[in-house]
Amino acid sequence: MTQHTDSMQTNRTATLMLDDGTVFRGYSFGYERPVAGEVVFNTAMTGYPESLTDPSYAGQLMVLTYPLVGNYGVPPRTFEPNGIATFMESEKIHAEAIIVSDYSHEYSHWNAECSLGEWLKEEKIPGIYGIDTRALTKKLREHGVMMGRIVIGDADNEIGNGELKIEDYEHVNYVDRVSCKEIICYLPDGTSQTCSLLEASDSRFSILNSQFLKRVVLLDCGVKHNIIRCLLRRNVAVIRVPWDYDFNQLEYDGLFISNGPGDPDTCDAAVRNIRKALSGDKPICGICMGNQLLAKAGGAKIYKLKYGHRSHNQPVRLVGTEHCYVTSQNHGYAVDSSTLGNDWEELFVNMNDGSNEGIRHKTNPWFSSQFHPEACSGPVDTEFMFDKFIDALK
Repeated sequence: MTQHTDSMQTNRTATLMLDDGTVFRGYSFGYERPVAGEVVFNTAMTGYPESLTDPSYAGQLMVLTYPLVGNYGVPPRTFEPNGIATFMESEKIHAEAIIVSDYSHEYSHWNAECSLGEWLKEEKIPGIYGIDTRALTKKLREHGVMMGRIVIGDADNEIGNGELKIEDYEHVNYVDRVSCKEIICYLPDGTSQTCSLLEASDSRFSILNSQFLKRVVLLDCGVKHNIIRCLLRRNVAVIRVPWDYDFNQLEYDGLFISNGPGDPDTCDAAVRNIRKALSGDKPICGICMGNQLLAKAGGAKIYKLKYGHRSHNQPVRLVGTEHCYVTSQNHGYAVDSSTLGNDWEELFVNMNDGSNEGIRHKTNPWFSSQFHPEACSGPVDTEFMFDKFIDALK
């Protein structure tokens, strides 16, 4: 197998400054510009192309704990005829930056198109290597996630002046930034149609006219493309709508609420529309932020985890059984299960810290998972959640 070398190598210094004053120095291997965001860590061993393009990382500086990154390059940035990425989880990188211990300038993989560093430069995303990611991760575990800033080149003046003015992560509606702006209808045959919000309100989807498929409204809070792939593989039409769109005016058979970035408390419009849907009995399923928004619509409260769950090896247990699943996760908030109403109960719990990993309604076909059954990357042990949802469609 041919081995390739990053053609855009640099040795320019780069500095990560945390908002408590801690400084980590390394070298740049991405686009050279200052950037700020919430510093979080991911313990997965593989999957950096999928993680970087996961919209749930919007506004965050992603620390990878696995020591060697970049050795298998980056797959082609291609798209299917319906607009779904072939190998990625969205159309672009959403993380603000990537921070690693050892970056491999040489890469080798049958499907590699370019190096990680070249990709970062193309999309204007900073990358730092040479950082002691073990010390950084330990600090985040002990202190909790915190805001940070990356500066390329000489950062001494900025550090000395104490200039670390960063937009507060919790107060930004990142979902609004990453959600679609129009209605997109996908069919299992690979075709799609985009409609303006006005056209969609009249239910004018011409590609559905000759179809006898179940219709799933996908509330896009920052959806990963593999969620769409998983639904289409189960032979349903997917109608993807913006996060704040009142989908209740559409004709549909089931509601699917996607993952997304940031604080769910910034998404009141979505909660109101989900609450309207709860007045009926159509099946509802949520993933990640979808779990939190469904819980909020049902009256529960959300809280922020100390350092979140971001990995491919989070164990969860199906409540009422001894069945345990290894799951892919990426979230910084969780449902306070003690605030669930009498009609709701926990569906899954995290085996590491006991936090909520899913809820379900006791009588209606409404359920959700905090983890990612679509994975990509990570284990696919829980993809049965999609089957459970499809089976519930009338």
